[in-house]
Amino acid sequence: MRLLFILDPLEQLKTYKDTSVALMREADKRGHEIYTAMQSDWLLRHAQVMVKASTFSFTDGANWYVSGTAIETPPAAFDAILMRKDPPFDNEYLYSTYLLELAVKQGAKVYNDPVAIRGWNEKLSIARFAEFAPSFIVTPNITLIRDFLKTHGDIIVKPLDGMGGSGVFRLRTDDANIGVILETITHFGERTVMAQRYVPEITSGDKRIIMIDGKPLPYALARIPQGGETRGNLAAGGKGVAQPLSDRDLEIASHIGPALREHGLFLVGLDVIGDYLTEVNVTSPTGMVEIAAQTDCDPASLFMDALEDSCASS
Repeated sequence: MRLLFILDPLEQLKTYKDTSVALMREADKRGHEIYTAMQSDWLLRHAQVMVKASTFSFTDGANWYVSGTAIETPPAAFDAILMRKDPPFDNEYLYSTYLLELAVKQGAKVYNDPVAIRGWNEKLSIARFAEFAPSFIVTPNITLIRDFLKTHGDIIVKPLDGMGGSGVFRLRTDDANIGVILETITHFGERTVMAQRYVPEITSGDKRIIMIDGKPLPYALARIPQGGETRGNLAAGGKGVAQPLSDRDLEIASHIGPALREHGLFLVGLDVIGDYLTEVNVTSPTGMVEIAAQTDCDPASLFMDALEDSCASS
């Protein structure tokens, strides 16, 4: 197959833990042709979507890849296009989903579906499955967030477009900095944020459940906060520990899986703390490398199996 990966700049990828690199290595092992492009490589010539795609191959040593000259190509020329650009979900990301949506209409196969990426905000999407979520409120209104804090006593406040734990604050009623934190994160009441009831089981890990074509891997990656940190995100210094899915994890995954598949969300990371769903990550979920290193499960191989089946059947 000819596979196109939409990525951040290659030189910025952390090859020792990057899920996109793991998927590319698995594709290379199977003999698939790999191409790469960045968000800025997409364009619209009148009505035709085009992409400036570069050939890609792995090499040994510090210079771990060789990239060819970019050639302008219609997206339908690839058997599958994998959207793996990291957030933030800003206007440029939004425009990319529009172009990818047009590309799908012109015959391209894009994973994840760009309409679903656009429609499933990673924080707000828990509202689709509110029975599994901790109490939450979404608003730019500082007074309402303060009221929510008074009700629950201990909350997490986070932006709707962040990743890796960036911009996440824990607030308690005795915090001396409530005012400045809420003013900062809401831009003085001008930016909508999410506040969730604090789930104390975070000390045992923020579990990442990887869903492939609507089915969960048998292991989750519990990202455990370190050094007094509230956040378990690996980007925030959390320690990743693979563990079998609990009965509650399986209940959440089995309930959500069919909806993900229906909307073309092929690779998704569910975040679960204790018994509660806290996020639905649809842009570029990670965790495959850590699970592969600690268990007998090979997520990249399972993903490629599913991708090959999907491409063969469509």
